[in-house]
Amino acid sequence: MALLELKNLHVALEDGTEIVKGIDLQVNTNEVHAIMGPNGSGKSTLAYSLAGHPAYEITDGDVLLDGESVLEQGADERAQRGLFLAFQYPHAVPGVTVTNFLRSAINSVRKARNNGEDDPIPIPEFRKEILAQMDRLEVSRELASRYLNDGFSGGEKKRIEILQLAMLKPRIAILDETDSGLDIDAVRVVANGVHELVGPEMGALVITHYQRILNFIKPDFVHVMVNGRIVEEGGPELAHKLEAEGYERYGKAA
Repeated sequence: MALLELKNLHVALEDGTEIVKGIDLQVNTNEVHAIMGPNGSGKSTLAYSLAGHPAYEITDGDVLLDGESVLEQGADERAQRGLFLAFQYPHAVPGVTVTNFLRSAINSVRKARNNGEDDPIPIPEFRKEILAQMDRLEVSRELASRYLNDGFSGGEKKRIEILQLAMLKPRIAILDETDSGLDIDAVRVVANGVHELVGPEMGALVITHYQRILNFIKPDFVHVMVNGRIVEEGGPELAHKLEAEGYERYGKAA
């Protein structure tokens, strides 16, 4: 049984425009899958629909997490079950510190996994864990007391996304163009953070336009998405081929 399975997935916008046009995909723990494609191919729509964004409607097919459909579950329930989405453009949340946000998120997951009973993480345990992860991910400790993403640089925002990933320890991580706007050092830190977290308890789906981040994460499988469909699949060598040749060979859709 796959960790995450997409079955003939179709996704439309609120006005009925179909963007994702029948995708089949399986991701297991200890695997990194990359979805690559030109701009406008439906990659971010796919990511948002998996996370439960209300502006994207799954019109056909199914999404299974550990063998159970998530279609009737909201974004919060999917997150509690272990589905994590790192945004291409993380939003600022003025008034909520990074520390308080992370502790609340962790406690929400712990409560859901404890049959709805509160099970807050002990403060000393939380503090030890967040400081260790911040150091490992090269996140400045002073960011912990600042409002979430408020005034952060692009690199700081993406590091905080991976800090959330490290603290929440989800089952499946979906990274939507996490390398967008980052310099090579920030890409390295973010990619290494993901690479270290993928293992027996977690798999990852990395959505990207460029091959750059894949130099560090090293995908096991690469899927090419054009015009809402997977048009080619292969191993990591396919990413290098795309970097060299681009998407033109897939026709007008690219």
